[in-house]
Amino acid sequence: MTDYDVIIIGGGPGGYVAAIRASQLGFKTAVLEKEQMGGICLNWGCIPTKALLRTSEINHLLHSLDAYGFKVDNITFDFKKIIERSRAVSNQLMMGVRHLMKKNKVTIHEGNAQIKGRQGTEIEVSVDGKSFLKAPHVILATGARARQLPGLESDGKLVWTYREAMVPEKLPGSLLVIGSGAIGVEFASFYRQMGAEVTLVEVLDTILPVEDKEISALARKSFEKQGIKIHTGTTVKALKKNKDSVTAVLEGGGKSQEITVERVISAVGIVGNTENLGLEKTKIKVEKGHILTNEWCETAELGIYAIGDVAAGPWLAHKASHEGVLCVEKIKGLKSTHPMKKENIPGCTYSYPQIASVGLTEEKAKALGRDIKVGRFPYLGNGKAIAMGETEGLVKTIFDGTSGELLGAHMIGAEVTELIQGFCLAKTLEATEQEIMETIFPHPTLSEMMHESVLDAFGKVIHM
Repeated sequence: MTDYDVIIIGGGPGGYVAAIRASQLGFKTAVLEKEQMGGICLNWGCIPTKALLRTSEINHLLHSLDAYGFKVDNITFDFKKIIERSRAVSNQLMMGVRHLMKKNKVTIHEGNAQIKGRQGTEIEVSVDGKSFLKAPHVILATGARARQLPGLESDGKLVWTYREAMVPEKLPGSLLVIGSGAIGVEFASFYRQMGAEVTLVEVLDTILPVEDKEISALARKSFEKQGIKIHTGTTVKALKKNKDSVTAVLEGGGKSQEITVERVISAVGIVGNTENLGLEKTKIKVEKGHILTNEWCETAELGIYAIGDVAAGPWLAHKASHEGVLCVEKIKGLKSTHPMKKENIPGCTYSYPQIASVGLTEEKAKALGRDIKVGRFPYLGNGKAIAMGETEGLVKTIFDGTSGELLGAHMIGAEVTELIQGFCLAKTLEATEQEIMETIFPHPTLSEMMHESVLDAFGKVIHM
């Protein structure tokens, strides 16, 4: 039996960040990981998809060279090399995480972890039923996996989850993407930009349903202009598998139709990895596939915590990392630690064009009865955007009309996943419209649109 102060089950962006912070605070720390350090995000999610999307962005630029004065004939690509590059990027970062564990004196135990029980204040955990560890604090950071819908289950060949979609042997000529959240939209964007015929199906009335409706509408317009076929208010009733294709039965608007595609990507959400952890030996409660916690990431079982995708949403890597730090600082008893404000968590979709947001949508703000002021500024009015040849996009801000509090910011266009952090900082600092308006933004930059959007909300816009 090996004693630790903190045991973390799962080495993803929640788990490994929690481990580093725990070690910094003087805790003897262990991470238990059954697959690869870095978790789904680094190995099968955030990072490799961004490598792929960078490739599709380059492909788009190569086919737009004439607008910049270049002439190039016979543009081709090596799809196998594209996939290999994305895997190499992930592997490099995975090794980097392992180095960080060593640097911070965090012990890694590889294998399946399970809670075996409690002895007083100590919680026992086994690894593959062989190694036995104990600690007064155990953090569950086991992540999540793709949700499977009855009749639409993935088979790894014709029907893919995100894993198979990242490592195909060849570029499919056509595919159907089920689900228009960030994952579905990113894959739809990547494959369309690389030349595949893409159909996107969403059961709700709008794509990117968590986003502001005005931004969602602009995204749909852009995607359809690129050639993506979009069906909202539509369900996939059945998938008929052929030898090397799939026929999908779609129902929407009182009509039914069949489409045949080479491959299907199922992106209909996630479910937390709560099985085989020994939770039945604890008081931990699981609801809708995720562990219930309080604002300090504490479960119903004393000394056991849950962070990241295995707990409540939003299911984002940066939220998991923040929870990891918050959790161990609370264990340490740091008085400077505060509960996380979910309204300050940004969301990013790295499609073409990009989408990013933080805080309340216009619809949500109105539903809450807030007296609001809304500002907008288009990319077409920004000098840097015009110089870049990226004139499609919008920055939208929402303020409380009485207090001037920034309630939300919503953006679509080039590099908005980088720009959004400015509004995140403003929300964290509880900046008012006056403080943002008095901030000097550099020229010429895309960030000037953020300034102009705030000015517009209060009738002071300059360049529109």
